[in-house]
Amino acid sequence: MAAKKNPAAPAVLSPRALGRATLERQMLLRRTAMSAKDAVGYLVGLQAQNTKPPYYQLFARLDGFAPAELAGLMESREVVRIVTMRSTIHLHTAADALTLRPLVQAARDRELKMFRKGLVGVDLDRLGAIGRKLVEERPRTPKEIREALLVEWPDADPQALGVAARCLLPLVQVTPRGVWGKSGRVALTTAEHWLGSPSEPVPAPDATVLRYLGAFGPASVQDMQTWAGLTRLRDVFERLRPQLITFRDENGVELFDLPDAPRPDEDTPAPPRFLPEFDNVLLGHADRTRVIPPQYRGRNGNGNQAYGTVLVDGFLAAIWRLGDGNGAGSGSGVTTLTVQPLGRLSRADRDAVTEEAVSMLSTMTTAVTDANGYDIRFTTFVDFGQ
Repeated sequence: MAAKKNPAAPAVLSPRALGRATLERQMLLRRTAMSAKDAVGYLVGLQAQNTKPPYYQLFARLDGFAPAELAGLMESREVVRIVTMRSTIHLHTAADALTLRPLVQAARDRELKMFRKGLVGVDLDRLGAIGRKLVEERPRTPKEIREALLVEWPDADPQALGVAARCLLPLVQVTPRGVWGKSGRVALTTAEHWLGSPSEPVPAPDATVLRYLGAFGPASVQDMQTWAGLTRLRDVFERLRPQLITFRDENGVELFDLPDAPRPDEDTPAPPRFLPEFDNVLLGHADRTRVIPPQYRGRNGNGNQAYGTVLVDGFLAAIWRLGDGNGAGSGSGVTTLTVQPLGRLSRADRDAVTEEAVSMLSTMTTAVTDANGYDIRFTTFVDFGQ
């Protein structure tokens, strides 16, 4: 009787191989001819707690992108800014806002429990009903929401009341907030009211897991849970296992992937890319070594201040800021972009980074489209200490 053959062990993927796979899916190995709306959907949303990063994320990924395209989608309500994954604001298509927000409600419920001491005696169902009526009468600022709720519960903690409204209701930030070239204070209403459609019932997470793998894979269960801010997804991955293939990372962690997803050779060239603070690719995994070398962990921010990231050869290699760090120029009509290398950059790397910087500035600023209109500096602007 012939002995049974043991199934072949899953292939082991190095951080570099994982990085190339994710960069390909994130459209960071080459820019893609895709509409901004399709890209926002394909990427399962864009990190957007600040207003400008989604525009820079799409510039890094799309061929021919112009900020006006995304701004128009916001004004026509085809995309919206709403709290979803990891309790942070994301830019989503209207369709995703109405489905992903219910999917992550369990995480919002956990967040709400952290503020229960400030909500003693507060009827949460009533709070949700009052809050919904308030913001659907007209968009309200967070301060207005807190003050109105304090009238009903004067002994409650104001911050806790505001958090409760945010957790209980699918609140979107209405325009002009977030529209390129415009400004506006934070004003909130419900997604259903803003979009003129009801939220969907809480969906099974299966489809979102497959979309996540398509945009961020190969990935572990913990990677997906970290990205989504959800727990207990192991059973979902097990249910989907027959549709997936598996690998291991160098630490032996099991990684799942779509069978037909691209996994380029780890030596595939990766051009420099300027990413904004909180870019998707930096936050999409529990183990981020596929993009962030261990020695640079935490170096794309300092305390509560986050900086833009420069990828060189597919890995975090520098941080950047524009003007004074708030998007302002140098005051002389010349746009200043400062790049702080985290290690040594070769002359060829600096030249390639400079070329990409000029390309970005020519689209994302109002300076003249001439290299003489930009002051690109390689110098230190953050002291990380030892």
